[in-house]
Amino acid sequence: MNATRAPATDELPELSAFLESLPEPHIVFDRRYRIVAANAAYREQFGTGTSVIGRTCYAVSHHFSAPCDQSGESCPLARSRESGQRERVLHLHHTPQGEAYVNIELTPLRDAQGAGAYFVEKMEPLRVAQGTAAAQGLIGRSAPFQAMLELVARVGPSQASVLLLGESGTGKELVARAVHDASPRAARPLVVVDCASLPETLFESELFGHEKGAFTGAHAAKAGLIEAAAGGTLFLDEVGDIPLAIQVKLLRLLESGTFRRVGGTEWRRADVRLVSATHRDLYAMVADGRFREDLFYRLSTFPIHLPPLRERRGDIPLLVEALLARLAPARRLSLAPTAMARLAQHPFPGNVRELRNVLERAALLSDGAVVGTAAIERALAAGVPRAPATPKLATPPPRGAGRPLRPLREAELEVLRTALAAHQGNREALARALGVSLRTLYRKLRALQAPG
Repeated sequence: MNATRAPATDELPELSAFLESLPEPHIVFDRRYRIVAANAAYREQFGTGTSVIGRTCYAVSHHFSAPCDQSGESCPLARSRESGQRERVLHLHHTPQGEAYVNIELTPLRDAQGAGAYFVEKMEPLRVAQGTAAAQGLIGRSAPFQAMLELVARVGPSQASVLLLGESGTGKELVARAVHDASPRAARPLVVVDCASLPETLFESELFGHEKGAFTGAHAAKAGLIEAAAGGTLFLDEVGDIPLAIQVKLLRLLESGTFRRVGGTEWRRADVRLVSATHRDLYAMVADGRFREDLFYRLSTFPIHLPPLRERRGDIPLLVEALLARLAPARRLSLAPTAMARLAQHPFPGNVRELRNVLERAALLSDGAVVGTAAIERALAAGVPRAPATPKLATPPPRGAGRPLRPLREAELEVLRTALAAHQGNREALARALGVSLRTLYRKLRALQAPG
């Protein structure tokens, strides 16, 4: 709403009638936070069965006894008074269905002296996150979580490229989906590309597609993942693992919106919004020449840092409740208070993914409906690597050193097979244990299996 003049008292009915025509929830309140008008959309989504007229906005929305900025929340009215402009914030509001995240846009209506006599507040529920334990989506209430979520809410409706930065297990794919769901492209596909697991030889054709006869085995033309995401969002997970040769072509896609299939001559136009993610230090990779600087700046138009779990410990009880409901819905499990306190002390280097694994192990170790401290201790201990560590890969001798290469290749391959069996075929876990990237591990396996 772009009104600039505050209505007189006798004009409020006219303003109320105008608000009734708007599809989004709107309220009008005065300088003392008292609600003077609320439209049907607001009454339907946030109504509590009683009239809100005459009540304060902070009492209705938050059940606070004082304004938001005096109760630990950011107050859009206070911010608007300082700036004299429209203000946007993300709040947790009470609704008949429980607490929900809501995007607030507040517009001051000015009187003859230029001061804000009334304020119009538009509310848009952010459906991709919850402030309570939920079956799906992002969950949290802590300040770092809300700061991240506010950035998601701001960038979601735009077309800007988003770069998600954070440690492994912080939920980057969930945040990518939240960005997609908050965008005008939400009805179109979200296509996920796991850059770490794609072999370099297949990367280009998987991403851009290929024409018939482009290479051995290309018996028919095939659209790539970019075309599969047409009209939607392309999520490049672990973007730091993209080969340099492909980075050049990805840069062209971002700069011109065009690409060519492998073996093709026709330039195709891509209608995709790009979201990428990495746990790597891309700044260091740029400095080392392992990642193109121009591509980095194209990808990071709007960077969002995902907080590790140790920085949002207050969210652990919510996450525990939601994860237990997903892991064992029929058992209705809960944690003993001492077990919850033990989890709150754990550093969780693997973040939410590690918490999920710990809870799954603890659930399997428990027979009753309450998971105790002993089960949590056993579950935590089971996730700690034990000595002796996985044998390191042997270093091949220099060429010409006079030592036979074939026996060494076979010995290394045997070491890899043994290590892989110890990790139950989990190549990602093996790569972490060996201290190498997943792509390096695949390359090593292919090299050792090659003849010669």
